[in-house]
Amino acid sequence: MSSVKTDQYQHHDYYRIDDLLSEDHKLARDAVRNWVKKEVSPIIEDYSNRAECPYHLFKGLAEIGAFGPSIPAEYGGGGMDEMAYGIIMTELERGDSGIRSMASVQGSLVMYPIYKFGSEEQKRKYLPKLGSGEYIGCFGLTEPDHGSNPAGMITNIKEDGDYYILNGAKMWITNSPVADIAVVWAKDEQGIIRGLIVEKGMPGFTAPEIHGKWSLRASITGELVFQDVRVPKSNVLPNVQGLKGPLSCLSKARYGIAWGAIGAALDCYDSALRYSKERIQFGKPLGQFQLTQKKLAEMITEITKAQLLAWRLGSLANQGLATPAQISMAKRNNVAMALEVAREARQIHGGMGITNEYPIMRHMMNLETVLTYEGTHDIHLLITGMDVTGLNAFS
Repeated sequence: MSSVKTDQYQHHDYYRIDDLLSEDHKLARDAVRNWVKKEVSPIIEDYSNRAECPYHLFKGLAEIGAFGPSIPAEYGGGGMDEMAYGIIMTELERGDSGIRSMASVQGSLVMYPIYKFGSEEQKRKYLPKLGSGEYIGCFGLTEPDHGSNPAGMITNIKEDGDYYILNGAKMWITNSPVADIAVVWAKDEQGIIRGLIVEKGMPGFTAPEIHGKWSLRASITGELVFQDVRVPKSNVLPNVQGLKGPLSCLSKARYGIAWGAIGAALDCYDSALRYSKERIQFGKPLGQFQLTQKKLAEMITEITKAQLLAWRLGSLANQGLATPAQISMAKRNNVAMALEVAREARQIHGGMGITNEYPIMRHMMNLETVLTYEGTHDIHLLITGMDVTGLNAFS
C-alpha cells in the first residue's frame, strides 16, 4: 500500500488501494514505515531472540503518533481518523506484532476507555501523558480462569469510604510489568462490572512478568495481582457499567489487529518473493517453478482480499457504522490469512526460513498468539454465527 511504487513494494498494492487513501493517510503511513525501517527492523530479531522488550521504542511510538491515533489531539491523541489508525497498525506489525501490541494496548485499551468512559478530570490527568509516552498503560480483563468468558471474572471491589478495596488477579497482560497505570475491570458488590484506573505504587498492587514465551518475545507480558488495593473512588470510570465497557475496548483493539495482521503477511510475502527470485535450484530461480508461483499468487490474492476487507471496515468505522461482529469477522479472517501466508513463505525459504536471517518464523510465532488474543479464532467465528442467526451459542 505504497503511494510511490518502489521496487520493494511494487507488488503489495495489487488492487491500487492507495487510490482510495487521502494524502494524510499516505503521509502517516510513510512516516511510520520509515520509522519501522530505521528503528525496528535492524534490532527486532536480536530482541526477539533474547526475549527482551525494546523499551526505548515506547518514546518513538509516541513521537510518530502511534498512541491513540484517533483520540482527539486536545487529549494527547493523534486527532486522525479510524483509517489512519488502521494504516499505522499495518506498518507497525510489518515490523513486529509485539511492537504493534505495545501501541495497540496503549491506544485502544487504555487511552480509549479513559477518553470514552472517563471523567473530564481523568482525561486531562492521564491522556496527555499516555499520548506522549510519559506514562505506559495496560488493560486488565483476562483472568487465570476466565479468558473467553470475561463475565465470570472474580476480581472484585468493595466500598470503604472514599475508596474501593480491590482484590483479584489478571493474566496475559501486555505491558503490565512496565505500566504506570492499569485500566482494570472488576465486579462491585452488586456483581456489576466497573472500570478502575489503578496506579503503580498503590500498596498491594504488583505486576510480575511472565517468562518462557515462544511468541511475542519482544513484547513484555505479565500479570496484575491485587491484594487489598485501596483505589480512590475518583479513579472509577464513571460513564460505563457492565461488559459493554471492556467489550467496546476490545472492538477498538480488534479493529487495529485486523489491519495490523496484514503488515505481518506483507513482510513474509515480500521476503518470500525476493527469495524466490534469488535462490537458484535446477538451474533456475525458485520463482520460475509452477508450485512456487502458486504459493506467491495465492499469498497476494489473500492479502489483497484482506486489504479490501480492512479498507471497507475502516470506511464504516469512520462513519460510526462498523459493528462489533463486522470487526470480529475482519480480525478472524485477516489473522488466519497472515498465519497461512507465513507458513507458505517459510516453505519457499526452505531451511533458511527457520533462521533469524529472515523474519518468517518470528512472524509465524507471533501470529500464533495474535490468532487467539483479543478473542480466539473460534470465538470470533461464533460471534459471526450469532450475528447471522440471532441465536446465542454462548448460553
